[in-house]
Amino acid sequence: MITLFRLLARVPLSLMHRLGTPLGWLVWWGSSGYRSRFKANAESAGITPAQYRPAIAAAGAALAELPFLWGRPAGVSVLPHVVSWSGTEEVEAALASKKGVIFITPHIGSWELLGQAIGERFVDAHGPMTALYRPARKAWMSELVAASRENRRGLKMLPTNTAGVRGLMRALKSGGYTGILPDQVPPLGQGVWAPFLGRRAYTMTLLPRLAQQTGARVFLASCERLPPGKGYAIRFEAMNDTALNDPKATPEEAAAAMNRGIEKLIRALPGQYVWDYARYKEPRAEMEVGQ
Repeated sequence: MITLFRLLARVPLSLMHRLGTPLGWLVWWGSSGYRSRFKANAESAGITPAQYRPAIAAAGAALAELPFLWGRPAGVSVLPHVVSWSGTEEVEAALASKKGVIFITPHIGSWELLGQAIGERFVDAHGPMTALYRPARKAWMSELVAASRENRRGLKMLPTNTAGVRGLMRALKSGGYTGILPDQVPPLGQGVWAPFLGRRAYTMTLLPRLAQQTGARVFLASCERLPPGKGYAIRFEAMNDTALNDPKATPEEAAAAMNRGIEKLIRALPGQYVWDYARYKEPRAEMEVGQ
């Protein structure tokens, strides 16, 4: 599999995206469970079929671009594929202030490319982006992803444990920056129940705690996957909901504020959100990241 990924990484990204479209529809029609969960999550959020239908093909494109993102040679940059950046001036100002920056990067568009692009863009002036990394369960995938992320210019990876969180805290307090995927179900005890797209979802408290304890600026970040051959558009928007950063806010208030920001991104780009994720499931006990 690793050899296959590295071979496919040499195929033009535009061609891989075109191949991804039928792949997305093949998975859609081939799995009733996937299809039912996808539709239920989107429709409970008030998203119409016309709005969520592009996300079916987008899911295939996301899979098809992974060989390039994980398997390309270490010296090959993702930046030539990014055709536009929006909101970078405010991000640059926040980084220059040395107060720390946290990017909220939900599972929308190409979040994997987004992290690599942010690190590459800002590493020369502000050092690498520090991020937590949990190894994949399958050995071959863990090896492939670890090699990709650890060897990418502009990325510094830490384990998803107490030591990793402390390292991330130190990085932010020293003026560094990080990106966090906040729309996944955290282990039991590491989140609170909060509204998300019209339903209650168990929501991580790590990101609000980092913001409140370090004073870091928080930005919504998204990487829109444009039509094949057109590249990507990256956008940043300052998150100014005071409940997210206020140390006096309850964990529930802070989590709800974070979810409101994520919802804003999703409703602006419903055709690229990962609607099949079991976002509303019950959390499981897991000793990963300490509270």
